Amino acid sequence: MDTPDGSPVLRIGELSRRLGVSDHLLRAWERRYGLLQPVRSAGGFRLYSEADELRVRRMQAHLTQGLSAAEAAQAALGEDRPAGADLSPAAEPQLAAPAASELSGALRQALDAFDEPAAQAALDRLMSGLSLPAALRDVVVPYLTELGERWERGTASIAQEHFASNILRGRLAGLGRGWGSGHGPRAVLACPPGELHDLALMAFGIILNRNGWRIDYLGMSTPVEELTRTIDAVHPDLVVLAATLPQNLEPLTPQLTALAGRAPLALAGAGATPQIAAAVGARLLTGDPVTEAQNVKWPR
Repeated sequence: MDTPDGSPVLRIGELSRRLGVSDHLLRAWERRYGLLQPVRSAGGFRLYSEADELRVRRMQAHLTQGLSAAEAAQAALGEDRPAGADLSPAAEPQLAAPAASELSGALRQALDAFDEPAAQAALDRLMSGLSLPAALRDVVVPYLTELGERWERGTASIAQEHFASNILRGRLAGLGRGWGSGHGPRAVLACPPGELHDLALMAFGIILNRNGWRIDYLGMSTPVEELTRTIDAVHPDLVVLAATLPQNLEPLTPQLTALAGRAPLALAGAGATPQIAAAVGARLLTGDPVTEAQNVKWPR
């Protein structure tokens, strides 16, 4: 079912998952401030539009800037865009750079100190203060890159890397819940054998799903034979293989060439080089995972 202007609609559980806000809080904002303006399905369920999602994101930005809930809701309602306005990710509300820097610093401090409650609180602030693409692109993915560099230099311990990765994996897994449902195009995401770093690939899948794709996530160190079986079973519109080191991809050139003949194949991560992509006939994704996911075209 669509809203009167033809935009897609969501049940409150899906809206809650997209925004990182509990359904109880969303209902409270709807009841108290009229922030959400649902339509009713034939069965009587409330259905929410893209405009509702953007209105909540604007309220979250105002809350982080210090407004009360009532003031933030009033400001968000006053900023409703007219029909035909730009609804692209670039048009989403953003915090000023110092606020994003503050959120990033709080997250790093908590993770480095093995402070799980503080890390979860920092992630809550991050998800409410920035749009999801901005939170992942500007804070989470850069933190993961920097953590890996610190680990290589010996300035971050294995324990710190494992602790931070597990905290972030839990949050990303929650954001990815239900990402295989829907009726959009289908993407299979995996890492090659020996590749144990998949959090950036999870971020890619989350944003790809927000853009309408269904995700089949195989994750780290996936045998090529298993990936091939999955491709033959689900017939995806896109396969993305991510690696941090070229040596995790180079020995697989014949198998990857065969994969590219079964489904559109893209290579991502620092280990994906132009030479490897050209050799196997794959598309090379060179940007950050969030931007690359936003730029993937819906197959027609």
